Amino acid sequence: QVQLVESGGGSVQPGGSLRLSCAASGMIFRIYSMAWYRQAPGKQRELVARITNDGITNYADSVKGRFTISRDNAKSTVYLQMNSLQVEDTAVYYCNRDRNLGPVYDWGQGTTVTVSS
Repeated sequence: QVQLVESGGGSVQPGGSLRLSCAASGMIFRIYSMAWYRQAPGKQRELVARITNDGITNYADSVKGRFTISRDNAKSTVYLQMNSLQVEDTAVYYCNRDRNLGPVYDWGQGTTVTVSS
């Protein structure tokens, strides 16, 4: 059974930074493109960053230049470095397969990011 466990969220002021981690198990992690998603209160879940199995990255316009996605296939872990955080980045963040390339797995519990002054 696939498990996705996100961590690293917290509360920060605007302009701050956080690094999220997502540990995957029960899947052949290295062959899949992975992505980070977020869901703000009252909004649909959106894809914010994705990384192919060989490290090619792509970002939503709203986070481009501020967020960096990376992966460690040896650890079956995907990361999201978030810099210059804005109030609008407040959301629950999830990782999963890139939904543009195949079905997603059951969602993990996510990790909450709150940006406020």
